[in-house]
Amino acid sequence: MRALGAAVALILLQPMPALANAIAAVNGARNAYCGSPRATRPLVESRKLDQVARLLAQGEPLESAETRAGYGAVRSVVIRISGAAGRTAVEQLIGRRFCGQIADPNLRQAGAYGRGDSGLWIVVAQPFTTPPLQDAAAVSRHVLALTNQARARARTCGWQRFPPAPPLSLAPALTRAARAHSHDMAVHDYFSHTGSDGSTPGERATRAGYRWSMLGENIASGVGSPREAVAGWLASPEHCANIMTAGFRQMGVAFAVDPGNAQVIDWTEDFGAPR
Repeated sequence: MRALGAAVALILLQPMPALANAIAAVNGARNAYCGSPRATRPLVESRKLDQVARLLAQGEPLESAETRAGYGAVRSVVIRISGAAGRTAVEQLIGRRFCGQIADPNLRQAGAYGRGDSGLWIVVAQPFTTPPLQDAAAVSRHVLALTNQARARARTCGWQRFPPAPPLSLAPALTRAARAHSHDMAVHDYFSHTGSDGSTPGERATRAGYRWSMLGENIASGVGSPREAVAGWLASPEHCANIMTAGFRQMGVAFAVDPGNAQVIDWTEDFGAPR
């Protein structure tokens, strides 16, 4: 997943503020100027983002800086300030110029760096998080709940209109098939319904011990949570149709983390009607 960034340079003629005030100034601007609800969690400092800011000051591109610092971001915003005196001045400046970039409540962490002629660099980011592997069962239940929530209402998938569908239940064999395919995609670094051995979703379900009369499969890569995975599938006509197909009665879901890149998470959601 690639980080998204917006970098802007501002030129003022006053001394640069202390770095300790930079993140507090961004939090102040979000609350006082950007209309962020008070319930929005304040940004917290990330030492890795401090390192990203330092690398940016040295001329490193954003994506390269985040990779070198070991920071995975869904979205990043970069602000460069030359000169503003004190926290209040920085807060007001950010509030006037950057609310559109920093008001997003999904932004959770920040870092800063400043020295000499480089000015002040502030990086605000939404961190990419990997679901804990030990919580696989909880993740499966969450995806099931979100899928059934979607099925409970009529929905249009592309050009096709679907009425509400009955809820699904988890099938251990379909979960085994989903886990095997997610692991296969992660280990062999590919993204396809066709397995590295040429297998189809139906063949993998049969291999896992599921006797089926009807089968479907959704896959996703790069999303970090059940909610993002299901939202992505609902936005895709073909995946949405699988979710809304009334003939399916059971499902299984699993994810696997790419061993070479923890930011790549492969998801598989298998649907079936037992024979």
